[in-house]
Amino acid sequence: MTRKRSSQSSRERPHLEPSSAPKARDPKRELAEIDDVFKALAHPSRRHVLLVLHYRGGEMTAGEIASRFACTWPTTTRHLRVLEDAGLVRVFRRGRERIYTVDRERLDRIAGRWLTLFGEQPGAG
Repeated sequence: MTRKRSSQSSRERPHLEPSSAPKARDPKRELAEIDDVFKALAHPSRRHVLLVLHYRGGEMTAGEIASRFACTWPTTTRHLRVLEDAGLVRVFRRGRERIYTVDRERLDRIAGRWLTLFGEQPGAG
């Protein structure tokens, strides 16, 4: 028995074109994004996956990533799913393979923005 998959996975985010009008800040959304990213980065194996992707040319198949780790295949795929759900890796298909790449822009935007807060004087924000 096979399950029919919907045309859009719950993990996929719609790609919206940027508008010329400035976006209003949504502090709750920003905090949720920060939480998602830092929860994903909290586990050393997930940080290792990001580093391996970065230093091995920027894109790897799921199998290539799994071969770099001592954990089981289900554990590796769970770590990849957490990174994907946090938006830290992008996934696309090439034939039957799933190719993973680091979303450097999102990592820098979320984690980098949070780190810059510590360069500001308290009460200046």
